[in-house]
Amino acid sequence: MKSPAHIRPEVIVFDWDGTLVDSASDIVGAMRQASLTLGIEPPPEERMRRAIGLGLVEAFHQIFSEHSEAERQQLMERYRAHYINLPPQVHGKAFASVPDMLHDLHRRGHALAVATGKSRAGLQRSLGANDWGQLFRETRCADESASKPHPLMLEQLSLRLCAEPETMLMVGDTTYDMEMARNFGCRAVGVAWGVHEADELRDAGAEVVFGDLGELPVWIDTVHGS
Repeated sequence: MKSPAHIRPEVIVFDWDGTLVDSASDIVGAMRQASLTLGIEPPPEERMRRAIGLGLVEAFHQIFSEHSEAERQQLMERYRAHYINLPPQVHGKAFASVPDMLHDLHRRGHALAVATGKSRAGLQRSLGANDWGQLFRETRCADESASKPHPLMLEQLSLRLCAEPETMLMVGDTTYDMEMARNFGCRAVGVAWGVHEADELRDAGAEVVFGDLGELPVWIDTVHGS
């Protein structure tokens, strides 16, 4: 029997913001605008960036921990209003090698999925901007599941796709992604351009951290055989 490390992944689950789509600066900008609109001093950029990947409620609780629940609710409402009004090209700003990589994996027969801290409305907007809807078999969002690093999104994808944890691979840019995969019992790999450092991702369980996601199909062939 093959060990999990030698089982070719049938299902590849991607994080969205910071992994497939270059959206961190726009998210931080919308958080900053939400703060200024309410007369609140914006938190340090690094604090805002490090919370990207969590569900919106969890992210704002972490970023604005010194504020009341009512203030955080107002901030979230203002953030949604700012972010939703960004131009379509912002919502579809994919990293350079991502479209070819996704189409390559899709052609090879891997089932592609998404597990994201975005809302369902936000993910649908970004999927439409990139015209990627046909590539992903299943998607899960934090507002219809549980925020990372809780494993519920991966559990739900596993049930929908009839896949065992050892046949799944998580791809993300944060320790939340790596921890979610570890909590679920599947493997994980990271990307080096996201909001958390490569060493942090490795310490959290990433088998490898890519400098270019175009390397992912080659890595799968190298490790598991073509």
